[in-house]
Parts: sequence; structure tokens; C-alpha cells
Amino acid sequence: MLTIYAVSDSIGETAEQVAKATSSLFSEDVKVKRVPYIKSFEHVNEFINNLEDKKNIMIISTIVLVDVREFLVQRCIEEGIHITNVLGPCISMASMILNKIPNYRPGAIWEMDSEYYKKIRAMEFAMQYDDSKDNAGIKHADVILIGLSRTSKTPLCMYLANKGIKALNVPLMPEVPIPEELFEVDRRKIIGLTIDPMQLIEIRKHRLDKFSSSSREIQYANAERVLQELEFADKLMRRFNCKIIDVTKRAIEDTALIIMEHIGHIGSKDY
Repeated sequence: MLTIYAVSDSIGETAEQVAKATSSLFSEDVKVKRVPYIKSFEHVNEFINNLEDKKNIMIISTIVLVDVREFLVQRCIEEGIHITNVLGPCISMASMILNKIPNYRPGAIWEMDSEYYKKIRAMEFAMQYDDSKDNAGIKHADVILIGLSRTSKTPLCMYLANKGIKALNVPLMPEVPIPEELFEVDRRKIIGLTIDPMQLIEIRKHRLDKFSSSSREIQYANAERVLQELEFADKLMRRFNCKIIDVTKRAIEDTALIIMEHIGHIGSKDY
């Protein structure tokens, strides 16, 4: 059994990913342990001295601090431990090509990847709280979309999540009580989605075509029912005094842009 220690002067995310990629090629013969925040000689000595089995291990390091990185290599040579620093050669080559001294700052790689992980967390948030699966997410959301069925709430949430925005949606139905949590959040986070009744009826009819004939008895696309729902939603949105967007024939991207401008999320070149 081989143990790979992913050692870093930051959180160790990059070192661990490289270690796991390595271990995945050797079935169950390799295990990975992350060792973050090794930022001084004392940290290096403590780490090395606490290693019980120094024979069946290797170290993958992403330590940026030059003196700490070199001291770790020195200690590993003394103890006969195999070590590789995945950043050292890359940093040296880039420095040579650019003829510049690098900014040896721990955590720089994680900061570079932080936007990516922010998007992942937002995507997970959108899926977890879609269609009011759990109202506990309302107080943690950046944006809360309220609207009738088939007003593009879920696609909008997923699009916003791809921008790193934690969005959830609350479907409106006259028979379903409004979550109490909605009355406790900043109203600026609430976005009401409305739509032309004729377009909504057509969308719902198309949706019903995918179900069996017995489902046609549902008043889902009934004109009177749709108008009743729209009136209910309109009164509720005015009660919240929230931003209202008409999504009739409006692209998801356009609606999302309006939302991002409303919550002050515009500024990145991606937008």
C-alpha cells in the first residue's frame, strides 16, 4: 500500500487533485491524504516527524513559498522520501519565458479556480431547492424567482447558477400556501415572472401532449384556470412589491440579464 501526501502552503486542493488522479491509475493500492497550510520550517518538521512509515509514501507538493518548498525537499532527501513538486518546474519555465520574478503567493491557484467552484455550488443549490423542495434555502438564496408553472423558473435558475448566483424558485398556485420564509427576506431578492395568458395556454397545451389522454382532464391549460392563476400571481407580486419581468417571447439570457442588473451582479466580462 502506497500513501500519497498532498502537501500545500494553501488549502491543498490542487495537490490533492493531482494525487487522486495518480492514485486512480493503481486501483486500491494507493490512498491519498491532504496536508494543508505548510507555511514554515516548523510546519515541515512537524509533518515529517509525525510520519510513521517513511518507506511506503510519496509526497506531491504544490508549495509556492520557495524557502519552505526547498526545506521540505531537503528533509525528504534526508529521510529517503520520494517527493515531487508539480508547480516548481512550471513556475520556473514561465518565469524564464517572461523574464519576470513570479509572485510567490500561497493560494493563488485556488483563487483562480474559486469562480469555477462558486458556479458548482450555485448549480447544486439550484437543484437542491428547485420548485420549493426545501424552503430552508430561501434565506440563503441570492435570487428567489416566483411565478406560475411554465414561466421558465427552473431554466433561469440553472442559467443564473452558471454565473455563480444562488437562485431558487417558488411555484405559485392558488391552492398552495406561500412559504413563510418569503416574507422574511429582502424583497429586492424576489423576482416575479409573468407571461401573456395566450402564450402560457399554448405552452401548457404543448406540455400536456406529452402525457396520456387521462391527464387531459387536468385544468392545467384551461383558459379560465390560467387567467385565475395569473390574477392570483399578479396580486401576490404586487403584495411583495417585487421586481416583475414579463417573460413573454423573451429569451432566458435576456431575462437573466435583467435579473443580474437588478441585483447588481453585472460587471464580469462574461456578462
